[in-house]
Amino acid sequence: MNRLLNGVRIVDLSHVIAGPMASHYLAQLGAEVIKIEMPAGGDVMRSKGATDGDTPSAFAAINVGKQSVAIDIRRPEGAEVVRRLASRADIFIENFRPGVVHRRGLGFQDIAGVKPDIVYCSISGFGQQGTWSTRGAYDHVIQALTGMMMMSGNSEQAPPTKVGFPVIDITTGIIAALAMVAALRRRDADGRAQYLDCSMVDASLMLMYPHACEFLSHGIAPGRAGNKGFSGSPGADTFRCSDGWLAVAANTTGQFRRLARLLQLEELCSDDLVLDVGAFEASDGAFVVARDPQRAQQILAGALAGRQAAVMERALNEAGVPAARVRTIGEYLRDEHPQQGLPPNVQFEQAGTTVRTPGLGFRSGHWDSTAPQKAPALGEHTRRWLGEAGLSSLEVDALLRQGVAA
Repeated sequence: MNRLLNGVRIVDLSHVIAGPMASHYLAQLGAEVIKIEMPAGGDVMRSKGATDGDTPSAFAAINVGKQSVAIDIRRPEGAEVVRRLASRADIFIENFRPGVVHRRGLGFQDIAGVKPDIVYCSISGFGQQGTWSTRGAYDHVIQALTGMMMMSGNSEQAPPTKVGFPVIDITTGIIAALAMVAALRRRDADGRAQYLDCSMVDASLMLMYPHACEFLSHGIAPGRAGNKGFSGSPGADTFRCSDGWLAVAANTTGQFRRLARLLQLEELCSDDLVLDVGAFEASDGAFVVARDPQRAQQILAGALAGRQAAVMERALNEAGVPAARVRTIGEYLRDEHPQQGLPPNVQFEQAGTTVRTPGLGFRSGHWDSTAPQKAPALGEHTRRWLGEAGLSSLEVDALLRQGVAA
């Protein structure tokens, strides 16, 4: 098959979302992923969702195509099996708290000792160094710590508001996947082991990159943006209409003129009490600067209040002003996404159920990325990979009896 990472083997000790998302990307690009799980229960995501089996869609969607080996790495015999598997791998992934895998003989130096050109990726909440490195972390905790929660909401008096999905977990996985692909290229060039330290706090700052740079460079902290656009233009906001909400991105002066024309508010473009008219007329492509942002927003909100969001969405886009009626994820996936042309890897069969996914977020016509058939049951491939690690059938049977493997 013409898949980008054919021939790349990964030993993956990660669990929950961030680490499995990283290996998910690599698996969908053709890598062979050996997922190491605890014999008792496996990845906690196996228990999330109503299902009779251990592969609910929440688990299956980010573990499709991987192979499950149930090994207790807390037992010396189990850790030894993992080292043997790593000795024939290209990438090793773990997302335990710093120090945990080292105590099991599975740290970077241990794995590099059996595979001198390994790409080793550690994923954690706070990175491998620093005073917080040994703390546990979850997505909303990192959102709170790094300021993301305080950037959401419409006023300084409003409570902190988290992003409504595990945005940092997913982003950490995507960044880790990018880092591993880059490290593979470097490894192939110099033949040396590569160590990667990917953390949720760093991923959070990348999501807030412009604001983080502004503060680091000039000490300027952002206010609470609410539903406003990044540009700060009064025409880049979310407005209530008669049938719902409308997000408008009239960022530039040219876009703002077109918005004003549609709303019959042309006089607003020359009102120097509301807008900086000098800056407005200087360039058609500059962001709009408001002298009185609250008044500008009130005028626009008043003009849109009696209009239909769906009608204005169509009219604004036809006029060259990006806009969208606010939808739920269900509305978008059901009504709009199919019209955009589905990317590859959209579905697979799992225990009698069709699991549909939005793919990998990009498309290419130059290599195949067809999804493997399903996510593995816990320990489905244990016997195969223990045999690949050099253990005899009798040795495998003994590990299974002892509960080291399952």
